[in-house]
Amino acid sequence: MQLRNLQQRRKPPGFVLASMLCSLGGLLFGIDTGIIGPVTVMDDFRRYVGSPAPAVHGLIVSSILIPAAVSSFFAGRVADALGRPRGIAIGSFVFGVGAALEGASMHIAMFIVGRVVEGVGEGLYLGMLVVYVCEISPPRNRGAFSMGPQLLTTLGLVTGFFTCYGTADIESSLSWRLPFILLAGLSLSYSTAVLLWLPPSPRWLTLRGRTKEAADTWERLGVPAADREKILEQYDAAVVEPAIPDASGDNSAAYTTSITVATPKSKKAELLDVFSSEARPRLFLAVFLMGMQQLSGIDGVLYYAPLLFQQAGLSSNQSTFLASGVSAIVIFAVTIPATICADRWGRRTQTILGGLGMTATMFVMGGLYAGDAVRAGAGAGRWVVIVCIYVFAVLYCVSWAVGIKIYAAEIQPQRTRASATSIAHGANWTANFLVALVTPTLLARSAYAAYFLFGACTLLTAAVCWFFMPETRGLGLGEIEQAFRENRRLSGLKKFAGVLRRKVLRRMPAAVDA
Repeated sequence: MQLRNLQQRRKPPGFVLASMLCSLGGLLFGIDTGIIGPVTVMDDFRRYVGSPAPAVHGLIVSSILIPAAVSSFFAGRVADALGRPRGIAIGSFVFGVGAALEGASMHIAMFIVGRVVEGVGEGLYLGMLVVYVCEISPPRNRGAFSMGPQLLTTLGLVTGFFTCYGTADIESSLSWRLPFILLAGLSLSYSTAVLLWLPPSPRWLTLRGRTKEAADTWERLGVPAADREKILEQYDAAVVEPAIPDASGDNSAAYTTSITVATPKSKKAELLDVFSSEARPRLFLAVFLMGMQQLSGIDGVLYYAPLLFQQAGLSSNQSTFLASGVSAIVIFAVTIPATICADRWGRRTQTILGGLGMTATMFVMGGLYAGDAVRAGAGAGRWVVIVCIYVFAVLYCVSWAVGIKIYAAEIQPQRTRASATSIAHGANWTANFLVALVTPTLLARSAYAAYFLFGACTLLTAAVCWFFMPETRGLGLGEIEQAFRENRRLSGLKKFAGVLRRKVLRRMPAAVDA
């Protein structure tokens, strides 16, 4: 009996195990990001596609991203209708099918179709990982556990880069097919595991009126009663929304309290709720931050690391693959302490200081190339660029990678969180597509333009966050709402927008009469 009690005490709480399983979805994304760059510069792949021009190179890499952006806009509705685990399982299954098509492709069109299918799945499941972890984690642990997908993404980068490093010497198409075949197998296994073992979000169950199931799930997850955020904090004051009907169409088990229950909303009202006056400022801030996260240039560095190292003076594929793998190890290594310390650092401070640091590294690299100080054969310039690439990746991982995705999810009201987070991830995918598409062309036409462009974006983001980003570290969701209401700069911007709108409306009749 004592041994059994000891084993129970040592067993991690259910929310820890569920967060770990959910976070494995980031591993799939990281592997794909890690393999696509090296694959596109492999000799056998270049013979397969016919030595593509920079624009075609960018299109092959980025073809996954627009489908991901489009599907991410609907991911929130899928997750709200079916539940977070089912939405994640469906998305990762589709992702695996796309990877299988890439690995089995017989011509370049089939390869791009596989990228598109993979993107659809990626958009469906990836944004939901952080949402799910946020919804099952105690507030004091939310930051650290929400960083799980990012930590596993960096491990996936290491896995992807070194998988390609290991297959590069295979003298057949298996050199680039094998990484995609392995990714497909992992994706389908992950989808099955999520469907079998990941419990539903208790907040999602409560929103549907299934409060008994929600209470049982909280117990299964092992979240202490003191840490279970009050459900009423997720809704407007004195109003609780009705339950969404279950598969049978029955919503008779709606959540009831002594407080008035809101009348059912129309489908149109539900879709537009994310743009309500209360939710809109937080949606716009999340969209801006998630878009600028990619315009920092991080995926230009990750997708095209071999190309960047070639430009800096490393010649052979083995050298560039090894340097890319080392960069992935550095990213993974710094992400571990960043994950542990996620709730010790302020989200606002992380974002501003990280943005300024990344601006400095980008401007240094751009300045060296603009001054023709980087030469392949000799000189210290190329080593400064290589070190700056590593420093940029480190700064990103300890700042923007840690804070922005957590912030974008946790600032949203519960009733719009899934939809708002999906829209923000859509902006992320769209910006990612632009970066992946234009980076090879920018590097081919100008050695320094890309660095100055990305540095300007990070500087702009730091400035916007200084003025309009409230701190949310350690706050409950009700306290986060209060922080946004009390943000004077944000309130001033809303008032300015209201005054501007009224002036425009007053002038419109005069313009029509004229």
